[in-house]
Amino acid sequence: MKKRTALAIAGLALLFLPLAAVSENPGHFKRGRFQFGLWGDMPYAKNNDGLKIAALIKDMDAAGLAFTVYDGDTKDGASPCSDETVGQRAIALLNQTRAPTIYVPGDNEWTDCHRLSNGGYDALERLDYIRRHLFKSEKSFGKRRLVLAHQGRLGGPYSENTRWIVGGVVFVGLNVPGSNNGKVDPAHCLAPQTSARTEAQCAAASREYADRDAHNRQWLSGSFQLARKIHSLGVMVVIQADPGFDLPETEGADERTLSQYDGYTGLLSELETQTRAFAGQVVLVHGDTHFFKVDKPLLGQSRLLKNFTRLETFGSPNIHWVRATVDPASRNVFAFEPMIVPGN
Repeated sequence: MKKRTALAIAGLALLFLPLAAVSENPGHFKRGRFQFGLWGDMPYAKNNDGLKIAALIKDMDAAGLAFTVYDGDTKDGASPCSDETVGQRAIALLNQTRAPTIYVPGDNEWTDCHRLSNGGYDALERLDYIRRHLFKSEKSFGKRRLVLAHQGRLGGPYSENTRWIVGGVVFVGLNVPGSNNGKVDPAHCLAPQTSARTEAQCAAASREYADRDAHNRQWLSGSFQLARKIHSLGVMVVIQADPGFDLPETEGADERTLSQYDGYTGLLSELETQTRAFAGQVVLVHGDTHFFKVDKPLLGQSRLLKNFTRLETFGSPNIHWVRATVDPASRNVFAFEPMIVPGN
């Protein structure tokens, strides 16, 4: 009995090994059925969401989840981007869960902080602050912790791009926020009535977008390469932004061709290429527009990605979460269930 118990504990530990250890030892990798939670875009002060968070956390804790992923926007888009709000309060929120919680940054935490309604901050300074304070450890948030791989050095550029493996599935967190992925339109960057941005900050934002987009695509490509190496059944990519999937919901109009969505074109092109070259199932998770949705968005009527699914999580004022199940015996690998929190 003791020997069997020790083996079981060792097997469970393998599920949560750092990426480097697992990727170098694919033979030690064990597939298995498990569940995890997806949530984000909450709490928003303007909607008094704080009163509902305790019930949400309690509901997720009771589900016995392997981990949860928070897909951005720990505050609303009309409140100051202070250190307390995007730092201390965000950390306190993410550490409430019993299960490990992985954080993906959103636009309300940095991209949009130049807006006067957000306090007129330097957006890139806010991004640097988030990296230094929320990504200074290799571990996740939560009462239990999960060791993550990070693209950049801890606390530095691109440390917010993460990766972890559980039960034969590769999970990827990318800094892809709303407001067109942080890509600025030079002709409309300066807006003194609503924004504190200077010309120098506009130029810096353009450079930052180009560099981050390149790093995001590199991290995404490497994650799929790893998934193929270990013969993974699935890859889940988590971002904050809704990249403008709407075909065929709006007949005769494709949001992906509009300029306010062109900041996602490079990443989505890379995602399409990698998905087509991958034998398993691929899921893109995002928040941003706050409508629970599971679908297979079309890149065009003749370009359906059969192994690609999009999941959009709940968001303020709907303080609920999504339970995801990974089942190696299922042809779809992933299954999703909206969890409506009683009383919320």
